Amino acid sequence: MSPRTLTGWRKSSHSHFEENACVEIGTGPGVVGVRDTKQAVPRPVLVYSTAAFGAFLDHLTDGR
Repeated sequence: MSPRTLTGWRKSSHSHFEENACVEIGTGPGVVGVRDTKQAVPRPVLVYSTAAFGAFLDHLTDGR
């Protein structure tokens, strides 16, 4: 899937504008994209399967 087909981009609630630490998440069928808000256009996008991204979030939150 091309990162161009990802939609619904939204900034993480944990982003910090003052610290240049802004991350956006976008979705597509079966995938999640992650990009740096401050990156120049075209922004590089990391694309993960929804299962892999879910496992990553579970690891970060310790399953909470």
